[in-house]
Amino acid sequence: MSCSESGEDECLSWAARDPSGLLSPHTFTRRSVTSDDVSLKITHCGVCYADVIWTRNKHGDSKYPLIPGHEIAGIVNKVGSNVGRFKVGDHVGVGTYVNSCRECEYCNEGQEVSCVKGQVFTFNAIDHDGSVTKGGYSSHIVVHERYCYKIPVDYPLESAAPLLCAGITVYAPMIRHNMNQPGKSLGVIGLGGLGHMAVKFGKAFGLDVTVFSTSISKKEEALNLLGAKNFVISSDHDQMKALAKSLDFVIDTASGDHPFDPYMSLLKIAGTYALVGFPSEIKISPANLNLGMRMLVGSVTGGTKMTQEMIDFSAAHKIYPNIEVIPIQKINEALERVVKKDIKYRFVIDIKNSLK
Repeated sequence: MSCSESGEDECLSWAARDPSGLLSPHTFTRRSVTSDDVSLKITHCGVCYADVIWTRNKHGDSKYPLIPGHEIAGIVNKVGSNVGRFKVGDHVGVGTYVNSCRECEYCNEGQEVSCVKGQVFTFNAIDHDGSVTKGGYSSHIVVHERYCYKIPVDYPLESAAPLLCAGITVYAPMIRHNMNQPGKSLGVIGLGGLGHMAVKFGKAFGLDVTVFSTSISKKEEALNLLGAKNFVISSDHDQMKALAKSLDFVIDTASGDHPFDPYMSLLKIAGTYALVGFPSEIKISPANLNLGMRMLVGSVTGGTKMTQEMIDFSAAHKIYPNIEVIPIQKINEALERVVKKDIKYRFVIDIKNSLK
């Protein structure tokens, strides 16, 4: 019996034991709920490429047994004595980090993702008590209330999960760089978990959205399934040339190595190019930036303030990620499909009904 049912600290999970990344059932102990903590019974957890990276030790810092998952949605089953924002039964999300210093200028502004002492990631990180954080491929999680988000009761928990990483990763730079002006134009590079959310937010902001892809197979889904206004094969020089200096904004979600100058040339004078993917390097012509007075900006996820705003915006505008719900028993197959980009557009694990 998991603690979410018995009140004890035992937690069921699926964990990777070594760099093969193969996950299998694992039981461990979560910390007890302290005065400022929220304990939630996890119902769903989104599957992010980060789960592949760290289960397979791609960065050389994986701590096994490793329990991934940082797109967490669930229901509160216990709160600490000082908790005022949440009560038992509330629908709650937990994203990519679960702690920060809470003292620096960024934490004080609700921008904990930029904490000067470093955010504590939801899994495979060292928390302030010295313990290794363990993520959402598990039956419950205990988190300081500051890093929990209210999910409206009428917003499906399975849909909420991908908002906590994929959603906020594109929403944050769009808001920060004023990409929410109706009638402006947005280019979205890459049509995966992040890219499809950029299209959805762009449409909700009233932007004219153009999707760029190297694959013609993405055309129908971009135009008909997601409702983008235009679709361009980025390797087609004529198509690209026809759009020169036509876009106000670009969101680049591609993590594979790719040229930047062809996309930068699509921006109007003083346009903004936001990079949220992690290619191995960036090469651009200074003239493309300087003569065009363009901005190249980077971004990761978002602070607690903006993350809550993004959840509320998604609920108000009925924005739902396109997901494929799976039982946890299919997670190894799902991670292989993530590597092969064989998903439209986010896997979500049904923790509630499959983790036993």
